[in-house]
Amino acid sequence: MYIPRSKLAKKEAIEGYLFILPWILGFLLFRLGPMLFSLFLSFTEYRGTSQPQWIGAANYIYMFTKDPRFRDSLRATSTFVAGYLPLSLALGLGVAVLMNQKVRGIFVFRTIYYLPAVTTGVAVAILWQFVFHKQFGILNAILALFGVQPISWLFDPKWVMPAFIIMSLWGVGGSMIVYLAGLQSIPTELYEAASIDGAGRLRRFWSVTILMLTPVIFFNLVTGLIGAFQIFDVAYVMGGSRGGRGGSLLFYLLYMWNEGFRSGRLGYASALAWVLVVLAAIVIIITFKVSDRWVYYESGDDKK
Repeated sequence: MYIPRSKLAKKEAIEGYLFILPWILGFLLFRLGPMLFSLFLSFTEYRGTSQPQWIGAANYIYMFTKDPRFRDSLRATSTFVAGYLPLSLALGLGVAVLMNQKVRGIFVFRTIYYLPAVTTGVAVAILWQFVFHKQFGILNAILALFGVQPISWLFDPKWVMPAFIIMSLWGVGGSMIVYLAGLQSIPTELYEAASIDGAGRLRRFWSVTILMLTPVIFFNLVTGLIGAFQIFDVAYVMGGSRGGRGGSLLFYLLYMWNEGFRSGRLGYASALAWVLVVLAAIVIIITFKVSDRWVYYESGDDKK
């Protein structure tokens, strides 16, 4: 039976909305409501034991003009992002290239490198506390072989952030798997054509592998940025609720948790949450805008 195209499109649209209706209802009931309520609370003085009192933009004014801990938390978060993200992208790609080799038992090595990515954050933090121990830690024991004096990784404000970055690189197996999928989707004909043109191994890696992997690199960059803004549990275990010595590990979410649940300033914590949402959105939007200059899509119509 012939069905007019407009009726068929309408029927398909209705079926599509029915399929996503559970998600829409869940978002409206369990996400949108709390989000709007937290936006309202950000303009109030609210401690959870009494009615919210409207104070306008006072929370935001205090945050940007009088709160040094807010600036410290931004500094700690941005320092971690600047130190961790490039290393994570490069190390994940390097491990993926190694795991893409055709050697016996490669599946075992892939599993070994991926397992740390599925280990819980608290367990990882406790493990690395032993690794970074000044007297009995394995890292200082290795450095001692080269004549390096023991370093107080977790108590020296100068070294605690590098230690945290090193620990975070433990989970590069997640990005390694994504890179590996991208590497295996690159047509071998491109490498053959580059070899015929006289391109060496390094030139093929840069002009073929990196170029074809730019969408994957972009994906790992965006997900890495989002994850870096959400650091909480590992920082809490490694540095305590105050962010370690000198507040070196006072990440944004940890500071927001302190204000909301230790100090009871739920209104101010809501303001902090919305500032984080806006800052993260700005960073992600800029990343998408800049990606047009370096991300290559095999089909030109797929470009953003």
